[in-house]
Amino acid sequence: MIRFLFIRVVVPLLLLFLVRSVLRSIFQSLRVAPEQPPRNQERQAPSVPAGGELKKDPVCGTYVSTATSLSRKVNGDIVYFCSKECRDRYRAA
Repeated sequence: MIRFLFIRVVVPLLLLFLVRSVLRSIFQSLRVAPEQPPRNQERQAPSVPAGGELKKDPVCGTYVSTATSLSRKVNGDIVYFCSKECRDRYRAA
């Protein structure tokens, strides 16, 4: 009885799973490139407001957006920085 179950049920199931996994790996290797998003849906720009005011970083001279830059109040004026490094160098000066 057990021999019948093994030969008629277990062995065919094992063969089925083996063939399935081999075919899956073959078809996955035939794919040229991963799926790419449609061309009309290109990368979206970060959510930075369009337009806006630009200020010059006093340390490196880069112009930065007032909406996304680091700022610090110095003698009643707001000073804008492009990075933490520029802000720290301004403190040291």
